[in-house]
Amino acid sequence: MPLFFRKRKPSEDSQKRLEHQLCRSKEAGADDILDISSCELSEVPSSAFSICKVLQKKVLILHNNELRYLLPKGCDISSLCNLKVLDLHENKLTSLPENIGNLVALQILNVEKNRLKALPESIGNLRLLQTLNIKANCLSELPSSFGGLSSLRTLDLSDNEIVQLPKALAYIRTLESLTLNADKMSYPPASVCTDGTESIQRFLCTELGEEYCPPSQYLLPVLESDCGKQSSDCFDGLAAEAWQNKFSDYEKRKEQKQQEKLAFEWHLDQKQKEHTQLVLMNTYHKENILNSVRLEQERVEQGVSQLQRAQEAERMLVLEKVRQAEDSITNRISRMLMDNRQKKSAEFLQAMEEDRIRMEHLTAITQEEASSLRKREVAAAMQKMLSDNYAMSLLQEASECRRQSLVSEACRSMENLDRKFDKMLSLQVLDKSKAIAQILQEEEMQKAAFQALQLQKDAVHGYIRNQIKLIEGELMQLTKLEIKKHSLDAENLQEILVEQRTALGDLLQQLLKQKDQREKELRQVLMEMEHKSESSQQNYWMIQYQRLLDTKPLSLRMQEAGVEKELVNLLCRLSAQHYLPILAHHQMTTEALCHMNSSDLQKLGINEVGIQTALLNWARERQPKAGACKDAQQEEETVVPTAPSFVQSPSPPLTPGTPVTPSAPTPVDGPGSSECVVCMETGSQVIFLPCGHVCCCQVCSDALQSCPLCRSSISQRIRLYRN
Repeated sequence: MPLFFRKRKPSEDSQKRLEHQLCRSKEAGADDILDISSCELSEVPSSAFSICKVLQKKVLILHNNELRYLLPKGCDISSLCNLKVLDLHENKLTSLPENIGNLVALQILNVEKNRLKALPESIGNLRLLQTLNIKANCLSELPSSFGGLSSLRTLDLSDNEIVQLPKALAYIRTLESLTLNADKMSYPPASVCTDGTESIQRFLCTELGEEYCPPSQYLLPVLESDCGKQSSDCFDGLAAEAWQNKFSDYEKRKEQKQQEKLAFEWHLDQKQKEHTQLVLMNTYHKENILNSVRLEQERVEQGVSQLQRAQEAERMLVLEKVRQAEDSITNRISRMLMDNRQKKSAEFLQAMEEDRIRMEHLTAITQEEASSLRKREVAAAMQKMLSDNYAMSLLQEASECRRQSLVSEACRSMENLDRKFDKMLSLQVLDKSKAIAQILQEEEMQKAAFQALQLQKDAVHGYIRNQIKLIEGELMQLTKLEIKKHSLDAENLQEILVEQRTALGDLLQQLLKQKDQREKELRQVLMEMEHKSESSQQNYWMIQYQRLLDTKPLSLRMQEAGVEKELVNLLCRLSAQHYLPILAHHQMTTEALCHMNSSDLQKLGINEVGIQTALLNWARERQPKAGACKDAQQEEETVVPTAPSFVQSPSPPLTPGTPVTPSAPTPVDGPGSSECVVCMETGSQVIFLPCGHVCCCQVCSDALQSCPLCRSSISQRIRLYRN
């Protein structure tokens, strides 16, 4: 993947389309739509903002571009204050303007398939927004001001990283359609999200204590704001009929939009198939052109070589004929000379001389004729060779022109294919970067899950948590007793409670320090494991997570070995082996089960009614006197709890192996069982240190600087959570 990307200029077609749309929007009689989509824009031109401001455009369409931000330098979002529709889908936006809430007239906002990581808080100021599409982005949460979208009717949150919905979503009473990934949701639960929008709204209203009403009861003001106010002197019957017609028109438009959406998806699928076929055809055509060019070039080269060989053979044949003629003339002259020498008579000397003269004359004539004949033959052969060379040069020029045309055509097709290939390659690089980011995110999630499970499985950390919960319960109980001291009329009890609360507060602070120290140690172990994971396989954290799940602490295995065999056999018969660690941790015996009831088992974590009943019946059968024990226990519950006793000696320093068990003879109620002494409405949820009082809720405790019971300064606040 390249480190730097060169900014690509828009193509000629895109520039022409942009200029055409801008000129068209300025013409007289133009509509309220400014469409500059699919123009390969990296930023919105400033002239578009001027056109929207001067001509008061209502619809701005910017989809299928390469925008990274909406507002360029020197432009103000107030130029778009008249917009009702803003379409930004399929761009590269990473954020929206912080002052997007100034678009008070906006009704439809589409930012699908971008790179948004968060929405601005000012989006809650869009009171007239009816449709919001933020599908296929990188959002992990919604802003707290989301409940201010009082006219929102359609919301699409799918293909994001959102796992929790804000409770303020229940205040959007007009919400008719909510689309999200139900299987990834943690709040509301996935079972609620799969039931649809109405189920989600009912759940959120229940969480806020609000009454749920269907969206149809709140749609009238929204539709009225879209269509304008009706005159005050109209009859009620005509108004009802008009609204009924509007509702029917709305349903028809909704059905039509759905059909158009399906048709558009079908056409998009067909276009994608056609594009794939065109790419395959271009590739096949390109290969055919290259093969034909190669074959034609080979054929031309073969023809030229054959012609050259034929000319060379013809020239050699002419030279051989000339040489043979010269040899025959030389032989004839030599024979004639030999015949003349053989004559011995003197009378023939004159004849021989005449013959010699005549032969010399004939020889000269013959040589001249042979040389002239040779010159004519050589000239004819050269003329023929020149004509053949000229014809061959013409054939070569024609072949070269044809080859050049084929090569240029092939180059043009290859350039087109290269441009398409570059585009596809850029898309693949983008998909690869997204996949890498998703893999890194999954690795971080695996690491976080492993860290959470490590804290949960760690025996020392779990032991410290249990001790902290017991001390918090003791402080809660002591605070309740102190609040009731006036009705009990026990002054000495106050001093004992103060001493015990002080001891518990010191013990709680010491345990919190040990908990922080243990978490630091576990994080150090996690960092060492992370260094080891750099050279190991990819799914390192997932493997470690599974190993930690499969590992059972040694202390828990020893506790399970100490459980009565008959009780273990009973759990196996009931198919409730998963409750064995709970009974082993609390050291449950037959005698202890005899003194317990269904609520006690539920507090331990055994929530199935059938298993509770089977365990209690088995304990009564083992000890018939269990009924009397239960009656005695119910009588003890009606008695006012007294202060538990503590050892007044200073506690030694704690270590992870030192057992710390606060003595609490009475059962401890959960947080919220006593009222807040400030607002008198919600339960007590906060422990004040160092005094140790549990007397305020979370909201009231934030504004306090001193404890409302003992007036001592508050150095630390500890939140109590409901089990």
